[in-house]
Amino acid sequence: MTRTVQQLFDLSGKTALVTGGSRGLGLQMAHALGEAGARIMLSSRKAGDLEEAAAELQAAGIDARWIAADCAQEADIERLARETMERMGDIDILVNNAGATWGAPAEDHPLAAWDKVMNLNVRGYFLLSQYVAKHSMIGRKSGRIINIASIAGLGGNPVGMKTIAYNTSKGAVLNFTRALAGEWGEHGITVNAICPGFFKTKMATVLIESLGEDAMKAHAPLRRLGDDEDLKGITLLYASDAGKHITGQWMAVDGGVSALVGG
Repeated sequence: MTRTVQQLFDLSGKTALVTGGSRGLGLQMAHALGEAGARIMLSSRKAGDLEEAAAELQAAGIDARWIAADCAQEADIERLARETMERMGDIDILVNNAGATWGAPAEDHPLAAWDKVMNLNVRGYFLLSQYVAKHSMIGRKSGRIINIASIAGLGGNPVGMKTIAYNTSKGAVLNFTRALAGEWGEHGITVNAICPGFFKTKMATVLIESLGEDAMKAHAPLRRLGDDEDLKGITLLYASDAGKHITGQWMAVDGGVSALVGG
């Protein structure tokens, strides 16, 4: 029998692991998944931030827990996935959101900073996806993986960002998403990406301060920055049965910036 829209978007009984989930876009997506009924495991490096974020979700009536882990470290990645499954059962939804950036002209970009960004933004996504799929999704023929990319991975260098490692890593995330979707579709796993534009997050603060908030808004046809609810809809679509026939795709949530820069 065909389900209603409400039934298709319902995540009751599902478990979601959200990395980089203690603030900003990660916490916003955790709210979206939890509001739709999912149980949430948050992860980031700092226990204090995670405790506050979990309390915020719990105050909203969401079943939320946390594990501190560094998703640039293989041992931490495996511990995170293993402990999540020990405490909450199988992982139905994985949101790869933990990320880093580094601002420097390409000709002076430090190699150590390049490696730091790549290890977290690309290698970390791969290792966590691989572990979760092997130990929780493939055997059940079911899973949703959501990778957070960026409009910086679409047009090369939007608004003059001097973040060569970050931009390169987010371009890699897009093809990682397509390749993984092609391989794991037979296992009932969907893999999709979200490309946020400019949101008022801690990571974007330096860029917003250097260019000015009004100037940043002027780059977007909608003349606004992303807010605390703009990622909720696409996250829920990708995570739920409403999006069960969508895989290997990306969606820019950027106020229209990518429409102007060739995304």
